[in-house]
This record gives sequence, structure tokens and C-alpha cells, in this order.
Amino acid sequence: MNEPFNAWVQGIWYYGPLLGIGGAFVLLGFAVLLFFRDFPREITAAANEVTSPADGTVVAIEELAESPHYDGPCRRVSIFMSVFNAHVNRAPFGGTVRDVRYAPGAYKNAMRPDSSKVNESNTIWLETQEGLMTVRQISGAVARRIVCAVAPGDTLAKGEKFGMIRFGSRVELYLPPHAEICVGLKQKVYAGTSVVARFHFGRTP
Repeated sequence: MNEPFNAWVQGIWYYGPLLGIGGAFVLLGFAVLLFFRDFPREITAAANEVTSPADGTVVAIEELAESPHYDGPCRRVSIFMSVFNAHVNRAPFGGTVRDVRYAPGAYKNAMRPDSSKVNESNTIWLETQEGLMTVRQISGAVARRIVCAVAPGDTLAKGEKFGMIRFGSRVELYLPPHAEICVGLKQKVYAGTSVVARFHFGRTP
């Protein structure tokens, strides 16, 4: 009666660590596959509405008198993308790409406000009928690659995919001062579907 039991115990003793390591790699592979998921999105926002460029959580809403990423005063909405979010980025509004600016940098935790200044980033300047909008893709502590598939002169439709950031990161949206912000701090948003701001027709940019 004890021999089968002893053999089972010996098997666990010898092969248990290998089974554990194998299971860990399977879970890691599954997590990576989840990260690269790309959900279909139906873009239903009205013509005057700005949609989120990323899935994640709103971590900052600010009024800026000036910024190196915008021409003059603007409003900035910052979104943190955790490793559990889908990381495909989408255009917040229809327009023409004026410029794309990549900047090398550090890989600090993207939840930290100073990550906006020191981390690796890529900025897309988008000319729209409501004025300039810029989207900054910012790397995080885990992220090591920013993907951007647009170039100056390209035209983007609202909700159109333009890139992604691999693993946890931050996306910042710079809007004209006359944009009405429609989200709050700690609110969950989704690329292409969540309305983060809107414009009132009749007001000039």
C-alpha cells in the first residue's frame, strides 16, 4: 500500500519544481497574449466629442498656461495604462498629422507625474477643425517599446488606431482651452468609445 504512495511523493519531489517552472511560463505567455489583445470598437461619439486615446484610468486633469507639446494654453488629460489594459492607441479626433516627435528617456513608473518629463515618449501633433490636439505616448517602468504607425501628412479618423505602447505606460491628451472636459479623476476610460471632452459649436478655436 505504501509503495505507490512513496512513488507519488518521490515524483512530486523530483518533478514538482519543473512543473512549477513550466506552469509559470504558461501563465506568463498567457499574460503576454492578453496584453496584445485588440478589441473591436464601435465609434459612436458625436462630431463635437473627443474620445479617449487609450484604455486606462484618468490620473490627472490640468490647465496649462504653456507646454512644449502644444501651441499656447491648453488642457491636459493624463491616462495611466496598467499591464491589464489593452494597449492599442486610437486617434481622439479626426484630423491631419502635423508632426511626430520621438524623445528618448527614462523608464520610471508611469503613475508618477514626473514620468511625463523624463520618460521615453512619442508625441503626435494633430491639426483638427477645432484646433491643435496632441497625443503623447509615454513609456513606463515595464514598457520598453513605443509603436507609432503615422507620419506627418497622414489623415486620421476619430477612433482610428495609430499605435500602441507595450506594457504599462501613460498617454497624455492636450486639448484646446475651449474644450469642455467630460471625465473625472480615477475614471476608467476606453480608447475610441469613452468621451473625454466636447466642443460647443459656434465657438471659435
